[in-house]
Amino acid sequence: MTAERQDKSTGKIAIITGGSRGIGRNTVLCLARRGVRSIFTYNSNQAEADKVIALAAEAGAGAIALKLDTGKSASFPAFVDAVRSALESMGADHFDYLVNNAGTSSTATLANGTEEELDAQFSVHFKGVFLLTQALLPLINDGGRIVNISSGLARVAMNGRAIYGPMKAAVETLSRYMALELGPRRIAVNVVAPGAIATDFSGGVVRDNPAVNKMVADHTALGRAGTPDDVGPVIAGLLSDEFGWVNAQRIEVAGGMQI
Repeated sequence: MTAERQDKSTGKIAIITGGSRGIGRNTVLCLARRGVRSIFTYNSNQAEADKVIALAAEAGAGAIALKLDTGKSASFPAFVDAVRSALESMGADHFDYLVNNAGTSSTATLANGTEEELDAQFSVHFKGVFLLTQALLPLINDGGRIVNISSGLARVAMNGRAIYGPMKAAVETLSRYMALELGPRRIAVNVVAPGAIATDFSGGVVRDNPAVNKMVADHTALGRAGTPDDVGPVIAGLLSDEFGWVNAQRIEVAGGMQI
């Protein structure tokens, strides 16, 4: 790292789950451009995680990748130990920002949704967010900030999202309770709810299927599907001091989809 990049560092550190791809990756890089170092997680693709580390360094801040499946809460104590070690390597013992971004897709309906899929979605989208945040609370600085990622599908019902949408709605309610309980520590908690974003999420359906992409564009006031570049800067902004008095809010980043 050059002296110029070292000077750019704010001293702030973020933890982002699911930071090797899509919105999480974009968030890591947006924060790096602001001089914020990151500890981010990846589930299986270490090669992609390594690319993010290199891109973050080019953007001006260091990043460390840790493997984690947020649907397996039994692994959280070991993950917290790994975070402690990562922080130590950064010359710190606490971090400032948490972005609960990692998620998995579901196209289940009320008619065909299984108990197994319901449990899997619950483990990642609600239980994982709750218990991982809880486990990391001793390490987050007072005055820190948390952003939980929801979805436009918590507001708008669509076919094939009968499990996924309600799970994200639960995260939004949880976020308000987090904001209330963490208020005495001056930790603000907000929600970012992306609309349909062109990534590899859900099999890349918005990015790779022209018919779906057009359908999204036709139902969006600004006339196109979203990209990670539309969402990452909003998350990074919400973590900044400029948004310090924004708390317990849901911000939909969807270009005016289905308004």
